Amino acid sequence: MNYTIGQLARLSGLPVKTIRFYSDIGVLPERGRTRSGYRLYGDEDRGRLELVRTLREIGVDLATIRSLGERDLGEVLSLHLRTVETQIRALQRTRAVLRATLERDEPADDDLRRLNALGRLGAAETAALVNDFVDEVAGENAARQEWLGGLRAAMVPDLPDEPGIEQLDAWLELTELLADDGFRASLRAMSGDFWQNADGIDVAAWHEANTLVTERALAAARDGVPPESEAAAPLVAELVAALAGAQRRTPESVVRDYAEHDPRAGRYWELVAVVNGTPWPPESVIAHEWIAAAATTHLG
Repeated sequence: MNYTIGQLARLSGLPVKTIRFYSDIGVLPERGRTRSGYRLYGDEDRGRLELVRTLREIGVDLATIRSLGERDLGEVLSLHLRTVETQIRALQRTRAVLRATLERDEPADDDLRRLNALGRLGAAETAALVNDFVDEVAGENAARQEWLGGLRAAMVPDLPDEPGIEQLDAWLELTELLADDGFRASLRAMSGDFWQNADGIDVAAWHEANTLVTERALAAARDGVPPESEAAAPLVAELVAALAGAQRRTPESVVRDYAEHDPRAGRYWELVAVVNGTPWPPESVIAHEWIAAAATTHLG
């Protein structure tokens, strides 16, 4: 059965001008026209119009609805669900900041900074920031690209549904570090000779050596061996030699890496731990901080 636009409006409860607009932009294509030029629609258009109205009520944009002719409805709804969930997380973050701000007698500039930053950094903006960071730090080095690519998902963790102010501040500091040109340049310069020769390294042997070195340094730290003590000297020399051999480098270059290590790199992963609510520092950090202190004292 065919319906004019006026009949379809009465049946659907939608204004004629709305149906005409949907037809003009391709959301509800007309089936034909009468001899007098009136648009005609069929029974299937009544159903589609109900679908369009439902999708609009839950916030699906018209461009997505228009593409339904080429896309499965389930795919469209799944996409919209992800969008809604992202919006909910953003609103929850904003709510947490507003609640914390209103609990204070006098809101401060930091509170406005948080609100402004959260408003600017949605999921798409954060993903673009991470991608740009990885591309700039890795440069043309394939090994470094692969290594940073594996860390990409962990670089800016999702905030919990009800983040605390400390977590919000850590998350914002993370994004500031990612955008910091000086931090990017520092990371790009760190361990330069290692990354230049990384393609020729036996990765399995490297991981094995690093695991053993970490375990022995951690044991020394837990046993209370001060890294500046004479007792630490032979151990750190042995550990640095093991790392140098696995990485096909000189012990001097390994010591130089420890001495030139940018403390902001450690701070970065500490902030990740704050956002995730996980303990800090992990055993690997304790171990390598011990090695760094011992190496710069005895081998520097």
